[in-house]
Order: sequence, then structure tokens, then C-alpha cells
Amino acid sequence: MIIRLLSLLCCLGLGLTQPAFAACSGNDLRQTLGPEEQSRLDAEIRDTPFAQGNHWKATRGAATLHLIGTMHLADPRLDGPVSRLRDTIENADLLLLEMTSEDELALQDRLMTDPSLLLMQDTTLPELLDEADWDQMSEALNARGLPPFMAARFQPWYVSVLLAIPPCASATDLSEGGMDARIEEIAIAADVPRAALEDVETIFAAFADQPRAMQIDMMLSALVDPAISEDLFATLLASYFDEAAAEGWAMSSILAARYSPIAAEAAANIFDTMEQELLIDRNRAWIPVLLEATQAHGTVIAAFGAAHLPGQDGVLALLEAEGFTLERLPF
Repeated sequence: MIIRLLSLLCCLGLGLTQPAFAACSGNDLRQTLGPEEQSRLDAEIRDTPFAQGNHWKATRGAATLHLIGTMHLADPRLDGPVSRLRDTIENADLLLLEMTSEDELALQDRLMTDPSLLLMQDTTLPELLDEADWDQMSEALNARGLPPFMAARFQPWYVSVLLAIPPCASATDLSEGGMDARIEEIAIAADVPRAALEDVETIFAAFADQPRAMQIDMMLSALVDPAISEDLFATLLASYFDEAAAEGWAMSSILAARYSPIAAEAAANIFDTMEQELLIDRNRAWIPVLLEATQAHGTVIAAFGAAHLPGQDGVLALLEAEGFTLERLPF
């Protein structure tokens, strides 16, 4: 969802501005873990329910719910999964998404008329940061095609999202052909009804409601070397195509501890807060929506970021607690 939100902001001229495709070629850092890091990863995955799988079927009585873990970024490796899922999508009675294309248009209108969603009204980033941090921030923003003077009033949380994407990724990468968009295109062509799992502004609140001090820490924590940023991105994508969402999420935490330029305790606090706000709270809010949909429709597909699937508080475990039987299907 974060990358899909960012892609929308890019299309509005508020984010990345590179005009052409720039391929990323980072390294998968899963192969670089030291013994302590590997032990931590193994322990986290071992204790995680539904640690693997990007396509699951949940059934309860006559209700059938297909759960598809997505990524919101264009990648040619999506061709295979999209082809294999086409029949399932075309024969569904309802498709649920984090954000429909109509929602994106509504959000675009809102952003055009209410700049306070992204802009600070009372101060600027150069006033909040010391000179060295602002210089480093300016360099990172320039590398992503965004002049620092344009970003000076951006909310710190939004800058942290911008910096999470490596300079090698262009606006084209972010705005065209992600898994969610391709699933929705198939549904539209097949006249499958669509709906959103949540209000379009939920993701804004998850970030914007954080204290400004934490937002600044979030922003500073993203100031890593561009090559490392590219490696982090490559690692996340490799985990996705290995259908290892739990591993990818755990790796994010481990690598944050390894590379974060801010204090380890502050970095861990950010990660825990974002896990609660962006995953756990939203997962729990989606369950009633999913239950209502399965009561009103024969076969429902819910497509959302793959990190929402695994874990004690993941969508799969929460559905199992509601009496659904879970079956992993080919992706």
C-alpha cells in the first residue's frame, strides 16, 4: 500500500520525477546474514503462522475467499502469477482491494484541494534539522529527482516514504503494472464488482498521527547509502517472489538494525509502531469487511500487500480464528 500511495503521489507531481525507467540491480541481502542475524531470522519464521504463500483459499460453509498477497510495483516476474490467477479473478463475484482505481481518483482530488495532508503549515524541514542532517537529506532528495526546496515543507513521514524507494526506481516503476493494478484490470474487463477494504485516508492517518519527533526519526532512519537502499529493495522483492512474506518482514527489521543511521532503540520503536499501525490494526479492521463480503457473495477475492498475510495477527490467522479452513494454492 505504501508504494501504491507513493505511485499516486508521483503521478500528482509530488514525488519522484525521473522521466524514464531506471532498472534497479541490488543484491539479495538474505545471503549476507551473520550467525546472530540468521538465528534471529530462523526464530521469527519458526514462530510465525502461515509464514509462506502468496495465494490462499479460506472456506467456511458456503463461503469461499481467495486471499492474494500483492506487491505494488511493476515487475516482469508478475507475468506468471497474473496468468495463473486470471481464471480465479474472472470467475469471482467480488474483488476487494486496499484501494480501487476510483479511490485513487478521489484521493487525487483531495490532495489537490487539501495540501495539509502532505505539507507542514508551521515550520520547514531545514528548521527542524541541524545543518548536517539537512545537507544529507538534500542530497538524498536530489538523487530521487526532487529539489530540496520543493520538499522543505513536506511532512516528515512523507519524506520517509520517499526515501524508502531507492534512486534507481523511477516513477514508471512505481505507477505502472503492480500486482494490484493488474488484478483490478482483469476484474474490470470481466465485469467483476470491486470494493475497498478500508477508507482511502486510513494510510495517511497511520503516518500523520505519529508525533513529529517520531516522524523525524522515521525520516532520518531512511538516510542510508543509495547502494544499500537498492539492496534492501532487492531483498524485499526477492522475498516476495519466493512467497516468503514473513521472511521479508523479518528481514526488514534485521536489516534496519544493521544499517539504520539512528539509534538502535529508536529504529526498533519505529518498526514496532509501524507494524502495529500499518499491519496489525488494519488486519483486524479488515476482518469484518471480509466476513460481510463472504456472506453477501459466492466467491470473493481479497488482494492486498503480502505482508498482511502471515503472523499471529495476520489476516490468515485471524480468519482461522473465525472458523475458516485455510488452504495454500499455487501462485
